[in-house]
Amino acid sequence: MRIVIQRVTSASVTIEGNTVSVIGPGLLILVGVEQGDSEPDAVWLAAKTANLRIFDDENGVMNLSVKEVGGELLAVSQFTLTASTRKGNRPAYIRAAGHELAIPLYERYCDLLAENCGKDVKKGVFGANMQVQLVNDGPVTIIIDSKLKE
Repeated sequence: MRIVIQRVTSASVTIEGNTVSVIGPGLLILVGVEQGDSEPDAVWLAAKTANLRIFDDENGVMNLSVKEVGGELLAVSQFTLTASTRKGNRPAYIRAAGHELAIPLYERYCDLLAENCGKDVKKGVFGANMQVQLVNDGPVTIIIDSKLKE
């Protein structure tokens, strides 16, 4: 699994003109599921996301996690995170997991993140054409791949 975490002051997801999710300060997380991903990937990423110290403490140092600051959470499925650009200029999505794997792992990640943070995770709609708006705070953007564990 591969995620992109963005610290935001606000974020929202709109589908066909209807806003389906809105958050204030917290994290917008884009979630990509690849073939071969499994439960341990979701478990590791949810814990990493919940405990990632990317919010400022009283001294202006990034030393607090989203759960410590009580930030909101919005997770959006995004198969394009699995893109391979090795050949040519057209991305290939052959590593992307099919719906039968991707949907349950995305949902499991969201459930685990909610458990880790003690609050609901707002979501986009899996497979929908979504418009995601955000105000990146910092900007702070972190990419984490469960296979690399960095």
